[in-house]
Amino acid sequence: MTDPRRLVVVGASLAGLRAVEAARKTGFDGEIVLIGAEEHLPYDRPPLSKAFLGAADESGELAEVPFFRTEQTLRDELDVDVRLGTPATALDTVARRVTVGDDQIAYDALVIATGAHARLIPGAEGLDGVHPLRTLDDSLAVRDKLEAGARTVVIGAGFIGSEIASTARKRGLEATIIEALPTPLVRATGHEMGAAIAALHELNGATLRCGVGVSAIEGDGKVERVVLADGTTIEADLVVVGIGVIPSVGWLEGSGLTIDNGIVCDENLWTGVPGVYAAGDVANWLNPTLGERQRMENWTAAAEQGAAAARNALDPENARPYGTVPYFWSDWYDVRIQFVGSPEADEVRLVDGDPGGGDRWVALYRRGDRLIGALTVNGQAEIMKYRVQIMKGGSWDDALAFAEKRRIAHEEKLAAV
Repeated sequence: MTDPRRLVVVGASLAGLRAVEAARKTGFDGEIVLIGAEEHLPYDRPPLSKAFLGAADESGELAEVPFFRTEQTLRDELDVDVRLGTPATALDTVARRVTVGDDQIAYDALVIATGAHARLIPGAEGLDGVHPLRTLDDSLAVRDKLEAGARTVVIGAGFIGSEIASTARKRGLEATIIEALPTPLVRATGHEMGAAIAALHELNGATLRCGVGVSAIEGDGKVERVVLADGTTIEADLVVVGIGVIPSVGWLEGSGLTIDNGIVCDENLWTGVPGVYAAGDVANWLNPTLGERQRMENWTAAAEQGAAAARNALDPENARPYGTVPYFWSDWYDVRIQFVGSPEADEVRLVDGDPGGGDRWVALYRRGDRLIGALTVNGQAEIMKYRVQIMKGGSWDDALAFAEKRRIAHEEKLAAV
């Protein structure tokens, strides 16, 4: 076909916004339509479970909504047709049209960045005080409850749930975390390190219950208690459900796209359908850097994929693979947890610090003879060095030698203080 003249981006998310920005940076001067299901402008999601939930500062002011851009910037500076508050409901890849409400929006190139939505617990619908935490509206509702001093129960000991429990404890509130698996964070960090990280909760006064499920969330109009599968009852004014997300692909039924844990894409983020690319939490793509098919739920990937998908969609003949070493971070209490690479490893080795008592530690992940992952707790000066090594295909032996040098240097620095 001729050069694209209209780019449609479905999903007013971080990935969607970066797609729009990248299109303009490449010199694309055609039409851009940005479609968002929420009424809000694109906003930053990580603060929603971190700083945005925090207590008011000394002036009594709460954190402001973390919008990325003003509407004026999107419309006037980036020349984007912004359509918010109505989700896309269908995609016709033959006619190249997206259905949004009563409108049929034609496209030459399409980037799908619809993200994912929170898993919910059946039976708790309609109870005030039961919330997921995925959207700005979710976060506002949870913040109101925390401001009111809610006794908090978090279902799911993942990173989002753990951040919420951390915020509750910082406010001096009761916080209990329920995790159905015997060890939390297995998918993100592996068995060995999941348990070590989870111990931070008990150290900071939160209660962590692992290996037990939830049988009911009860209350008369508003949540009053959580009943566990072992019969234990926990009184609660706020229940936050953090049991994972589901890629938002329901609207793509019959589109001809391959759906399997998101939208299946190649290394270029191409869906296999002419003109259609995907980015962010919804994209299940082949990561050439690690040689794995992945669907990543983190800020860095969403930002990078949005830009890459737009560039490739607008110039498919010169499409470039998107490869990366995954990176995510999480703030609990006064601790920063960071991970790079993949937790799918043959060996996990602690190379610095002590999870049992220290406030800083580093663990490395080996696959074959290669460094494949690294986890740090309060290791901000270390983590990106390991990311570079993984990106370059660094060996396990070299990583261990490097880690030993860093450990000695850190000990010498402490001794000199």
